[in-house]
Amino acid sequence: MPIPTTAQMTLPVLQYIADGEEYRRSDIINMIKEHFSLTEDERRRLSDGVTMERPLEQRELIERPRTGYYQITTLGLEFLNRNSEAILNFDTNTEINGNPSASSSEENPGVGADNQHSEKSIEENYQQIREQLSAELLQKIKSNSPAFFEKLVVDLLIAMGYGGSWEDAGEVTGGPGDGGIDGIINQDKLGLDVVGVQAKLRTTGNSVGPSVINEFVGALRLKGLGKGVIITTASFSSNAKASAERSDNPKIVLIDGDQLAQYMIDHDVGVSIEKTHEIKRVDSDYFAENTETP
Repeated sequence: MPIPTTAQMTLPVLQYIADGEEYRRSDIINMIKEHFSLTEDERRRLSDGVTMERPLEQRELIERPRTGYYQITTLGLEFLNRNSEAILNFDTNTEINGNPSASSSEENPGVGADNQHSEKSIEENYQQIREQLSAELLQKIKSNSPAFFEKLVVDLLIAMGYGGSWEDAGEVTGGPGDGGIDGIINQDKLGLDVVGVQAKLRTTGNSVGPSVINEFVGALRLKGLGKGVIITTASFSSNAKASAERSDNPKIVLIDGDQLAQYMIDHDVGVSIEKTHEIKRVDSDYFAENTETP
């Protein structure tokens, strides 16, 4: 099936976090994968590009209490209770109260078409900025040392919600005799599930081959670790990907340079907000005349 749209994801996401607790972003994404019964390829593409939280944050339906975690807001609960069916049609022309915006194409075809064109242009410009930022990030990373890259990788995994902080989650172990494992990170705060990490600082075109995967698998087994992630600034060869897919114990996840840069942007690692712009629409309620007599 196609990757679910924001509209399709909204209802299950709000229902999943409706108890008001803090939920890790990765857990929400895993729920989406299971809910829509996605294939392995669809799951990978969803993890690479999902941005379902932005529209929900913009509409104040969810909030981010800390990096990598989300929580439903009071407005989100009210919206969920009022509009559980309407959410299925949730899009940029739907106001928080669930009613169509006055600028919809049915009421104002010309205005609606202009708005859609403007939003498309904004989205295209946004994607172009992300691509430029991604390329700049990779260039910056490659100009630094392998030790810096190893620390960056652990910083990123912590920002993505693994363990919670450097003090209780991350450990850089890279160096002579590291056995191919550059870092250890707790998948949960209690350290009940530990993930081995390897950081491969490579130039573009110098892909990671299957020998790296096999050595890493051996190192994980020696340390009794059941999960591992290899992150590189370059890419993985097809044979390397096949080797990772064949490994079930331990389970191996591969993150290439393009994915790395996107994760850094999404989780605010090595980047900062330069400026923000609010996109506003006409408030139809404000211009609605009150025809009731006093």
